[in-house]
Amino acid sequence: MYMYEQVGGKKKRLVGDLVDLIRSGQLARGERLPGENQLAQQYSVSRGTVRSALSELQQQDLIATETGVGSFVTFDGVALDQSVGWARALSSSGSKVTTELLGIERAEDPALTSRFGVDAFISVRRLRRDESGRGVSLENALVPAIPALADLPERGLTDDSLTDTLREAGLYLAGGEQWITAEWLDETSAKLLDRRAGEFFLRATRISLDRSSALVEQVVSLLDPARFQFHLVFGRQP
Repeated sequence: MYMYEQVGGKKKRLVGDLVDLIRSGQLARGERLPGENQLAQQYSVSRGTVRSALSELQQQDLIATETGVGSFVTFDGVALDQSVGWARALSSSGSKVTTELLGIERAEDPALTSRFGVDAFISVRRLRRDESGRGVSLENALVPAIPALADLPERGLTDDSLTDTLREAGLYLAGGEQWITAEWLDETSAKLLDRRAGEFFLRATRISLDRSSALVEQVVSLLDPARFQFHLVFGRQP
């Protein structure tokens, strides 16, 4: 019992220290955390305890971890969904971003139905604005209309968070795939974003899957290229 409490105390300290470093800005968004071995030695705990601590930070939406690469800070002072996976969009300015829910409605997508065998979907559309009120991203998430989410258009998101809503429904992402392309805004998108039609934007399409390779969500995002950058790390690093 004593040993369990001692290890638990060290883990709590590790989590607390990292949370403080991240929320204070000493570890900024996009920065890589110290490696598991370094943290294990520093706090005199096992790598398993370090992984458990990092998992808690992930659940708090403070970091994201990729096996074989490391853990990176995703918190920037605003609680944002990880909408574009590991080739993630990082705000270049660090300014405040607000999220506006545009609508939740039932939808169909023949391509996703054919690929994953899901007959019906729920569409969640969101607009993110900078401090001036100008749109910097426009997102449309499609999630499977499972029984736990069937009434989502009527009841809305849990705590205004799609991530929390999916977790509450038992949907947890374990992997997936992503495409980054570009397009020119049409009249409808340009009006929502307070931009000119024909303006160049990045288009990110991410499909997230659970551990059984079932669909968790597909998110299509239009992103201001002046405010977002993509950084993909793969393979072994020197």
